[in-house]
Amino acid sequence: MFELIFYVVVPLLVLIVGAITGTIQERRHLASLDEREPAVADIAVTDLRGTPPGMIAVSGELVMGQVVLGSDRGKQVVAQLRSLIGGEVRSFQTILVRARREARLRMLEEARRIGADCVVNVRFETSEITNLAAEVLCYGTAIRTAR
Repeated sequence: MFELIFYVVVPLLVLIVGAITGTIQERRHLASLDEREPAVADIAVTDLRGTPPGMIAVSGELVMGQVVLGSDRGKQVVAQLRSLIGGEVRSFQTILVRARREARLRMLEEARRIGADCVVNVRFETSEITNLAAEVLCYGTAIRTAR
């Protein structure tokens, strides 16, 4: 009986607690992003190499935002099961969406600190740190324009 509890029940409880905790953290992070994004909504963002039409650049500076987000155990188990049968691993999509939004937001907050009106040539880089975490880097050139 002890072996059943030790080898089955305890790992199952750990997975359930991990999944619940991960879901709560994910919802908090999404709410934080929703609260912080309007503060930088007035900064123009483009992947074009130059300034948007009608803007005259006065100065430019590299800005970046970087984030490393990990996955909870529940998502890892679901992803491992999905990888056995193939198909889209939706459990990791939310992690990457949150990471991209956070990295972009951090970049724009840096642009706001230096007084930029727009960020051009915006790029994203994504890498896997381990099979448990992903890094997203967002960078661009923050431009101060003539008014």
